[in-house]
Amino acid sequence: MKYLDEYRNKKLIISVSENLKSVTKKEIVLMEVCGGHTMAIHRFGLRALLPSNIHLLSGPGCPVCVSGQHFIDTALAYCKIPRVIIATYGDLIRVPGSFTSLEKERARVSDIRIIYSVLESLEIAKNNPEKMVIFLGIGFETTAPLTAAAILQAQKEKITNFFVLSAHKVMPPVMKALVDGGVKIDGFIAPGHVSAITGTAIYDELASVSNLGVVVSGFEPVDIMMSVLMLAVQIESCTPKVEVQYQRVVRNEGNMKAQLMLNEVFELGDDLWRGLGIIPKSGLKIREELSSFDAEKQFIVDVSESCEPKGCICGSILRGLQTPVDCPLFAKKCTPSDPVGACMVSSEGTCATYYKYRL
Repeated sequence: MKYLDEYRNKKLIISVSENLKSVTKKEIVLMEVCGGHTMAIHRFGLRALLPSNIHLLSGPGCPVCVSGQHFIDTALAYCKIPRVIIATYGDLIRVPGSFTSLEKERARVSDIRIIYSVLESLEIAKNNPEKMVIFLGIGFETTAPLTAAAILQAQKEKITNFFVLSAHKVMPPVMKALVDGGVKIDGFIAPGHVSAITGTAIYDELASVSNLGVVVSGFEPVDIMMSVLMLAVQIESCTPKVEVQYQRVVRNEGNMKAQLMLNEVFELGDDLWRGLGIIPKSGLKIREELSSFDAEKQFIVDVSESCEPKGCICGSILRGLQTPVDCPLFAKKCTPSDPVGACMVSSEGTCATYYKYRL
């Protein structure tokens, strides 16, 4: 199968692994900032194929995990407004809020619907003109263009009962915030799907100012191993730069059409990240001229101060400071079937991945 079997070729993977051992003896710490990469690294046992001097950290790459507690609590407040339908992706419904979850409220009386595409929420709005449909928009630059397209379609069709609560975020500011916050990283394995939309220029500052190598990687074992090798070569030669391993998908300029839609609908604003606090210019906020679709502008709710689950270290895990096995709740009180923290909910969450592939 083209672009699958050849990137799972055992001989090639072992060859890259052997090559890594001869490239450098330096202690190297690399961070992947995509939940898809975290999942693939564990699924294919790639850590066991790396030399002992090369270490991988999992960063804030899961959009469900990094969405702040206040976002969840706001959504919970919205679902209690009469005639409101909440439309959300499946993972988000199980994230614990400060006192309850969307899943629990759905089991009570709230109209909360799981969708697979934001366009489904438009159909729900058209089929329920007497209701107000609020879509919970999460994700990075990969999924944000779909939300932008839905808002533009709603404007075109004059759908006036469709709204978006945006927790969409952009990746470069959080990568910089991790470095500025003192997390010891020698290079980043950058997200392939995000980069397919944005292009590679978004990482230039990390290479030129922070002196960190960045390699945009695909999601198969050969992709990730090759990306580690490319970063190891950069670090050994002291030549940090932005490179693309995932050339079969990612172009330097990215997807211009998607970028235009993003810029038409959203603007950058300060945003709250779970475990990292407010990061300047890291969120995608709906532009004022489209504020009629902005749930935050159209629905004013009283949300109490949010509180994190007691004992949960999800914030430290997202910053790469700790791993799930450091958490006293991991695989005991906190499991995928009964999650305490957001990192155990999504299939891309670090805790859920550790749990699934733990030894």
